[in-house]
Amino acid sequence: MLKAVILIGGPQKGTRFRPLSFEVPKPLFPVAGVPMLQHHIEACSKVPNLKEILLIGYYQPNEALSRFLVTAQQEFKVAIRYLQEFSALGTGGGIYHFRDQILSGGPQAFFVMNADVCCAFPLLQMLEFQKKHEETHRYIMLGTTANRTQSLNYGCIVAKADTQEVLHYVEKPGTFVSDIINCGIYLFSPSIFEHIAEVFKRNQQDLQLEENSSWQRTEVIRLEQDIFTALAGRGQLYVYKTDGFWSQIKSAGSAIYASRLYLDQYHVTHPERLAHNKAGAPVILGNVYVHPTANVDPTAVVSISL
Repeated sequence: MLKAVILIGGPQKGTRFRPLSFEVPKPLFPVAGVPMLQHHIEACSKVPNLKEILLIGYYQPNEALSRFLVTAQQEFKVAIRYLQEFSALGTGGGIYHFRDQILSGGPQAFFVMNADVCCAFPLLQMLEFQKKHEETHRYIMLGTTANRTQSLNYGCIVAKADTQEVLHYVEKPGTFVSDIINCGIYLFSPSIFEHIAEVFKRNQQDLQLEENSSWQRTEVIRLEQDIFTALAGRGQLYVYKTDGFWSQIKSAGSAIYASRLYLDQYHVTHPERLAHNKAGAPVILGNVYVHPTANVDPTAVVSISL
């Protein structure tokens, strides 16, 4: 049995989306015609034996999120729950805080995905990669290539050429390290929590040495800096490199670029979502999505360009 965790962040994480994020939480912002999260959920629903999707974040439960969860469960026939953090716990702290919920039912492995990424979600390929090397490949991260300048904005992976074992990992380095970057999508076996527990205990010990420190700091754990950096070179962390499209969605502008990437795939994945040229209707240039409620002047020309 498998599960998936999607890290959706919280209100202060969507500041680069303002003013658009005032109207709708960033994870529900429409990308290529559907909420950003829906692309992740749809990909998870296609993985055999994936029984539950857990959203972890620190948004207050609201009507828009609740309505989306109900609709998505009905459409994709998979259990989806929202688990609310009491504060921002980091990419590792959130899954550690809710480890009992993740491990409930005894999953053999679980995916962890950042909500603000756009890609082809090669989840089945990552599973196959792990199964081929079950004894060693406990933890898989999705990677892709970037140019030297772009790589400085992401986590950089130095991997062994023949096995793809991660030998070195640096989050947003100051100088060039590698052109392989972290895509923010992972496949973990449950033993990952043993490594996160080590960081949690170390945080507790450090806290005892400091005066006037908040106990909440012990739970703030970052997968990238605290876990991957330590696991690199120990024969347990591997990278699956994808040639498919990938992008981060950090701002409203990058959401437009992500929309274009998804729209380019719709010919194969969702042709019904693409607008088509018809007599007496607007002229459609390229891959375009028109919302059913939109009223477009029949003399208009509609296209997406950057």
